[in-house]
Amino acid sequence: MSSSLSSHVHENQSSDLTKDQKQDGCVQIAIPPRPHEPESMQADPVDYMARAQWLRAVVLGANDGLVSVASLMVGVGAAGQSAKATLVSGLAGLVAGACSMAIGEYVSVYAQYDIEVAERERRRRECGSEKEGVEEEEGRLPNPLLAAAASALAFSLGAVPPLLAGGFISSWGVRVGVVCAVSSLGLAGFGAAGAVLGGANVPNSVLRVLIGGWSAMLVTYGVLRVSGLVFGMHVSSV
Repeated sequence: MSSSLSSHVHENQSSDLTKDQKQDGCVQIAIPPRPHEPESMQADPVDYMARAQWLRAVVLGANDGLVSVASLMVGVGAAGQSAKATLVSGLAGLVAGACSMAIGEYVSVYAQYDIEVAERERRRRECGSEKEGVEEEEGRLPNPLLAAAASALAFSLGAVPPLLAGGFISSWGVRVGVVCAVSSLGLAGFGAAGAVLGGANVPNSVLRVLIGGWSAMLVTYGVLRVSGLVFGMHVSSV
């Protein structure tokens, strides 16, 4: 193509573009969305896996506290003990359970801590990790004391509803019924909260937690009721 022809083409294109800009007033550029990034993935998704560890500790601790103390109070009531004995038994279950959860969580998390530290030391020796990367990894290590405190607190909070609901009712039949009703509401609430925070199916989670709690209370009631009859323990209303 000759220089005169090329110059003529560029002049025509420039004049056409100028004419279009004068007519439209602006130049609109449409950028289509990337085909490999659907609209649902463009927003930052909720990282449910990051919640899994602390959610498990909180929900498990609260659920254990509620089920353990409720089952203990139902069982003691089935054996014919007084309201005061039931209250003291429930309080003892709260303290013992909270200490057990704290110690168990501390030992478990500390074992995980030791494994992670040993693994990172091995990688540091083999690969010669940089100092910044090592400090960042150390900041992600679990805290055994914090995990133990969280588990004990969650257990105690879960144990409070059945303890307050049935610890001051004299009639053993009413006491057992109230503890079961309050515990069922608490179990349903824990199951729903765990499902919502974890992105799981709420009805399935609630039903699973309720069945587990009811089974524990039923077994405890049955065993201690039979034990009370075998050892001649009579139901007391005081």
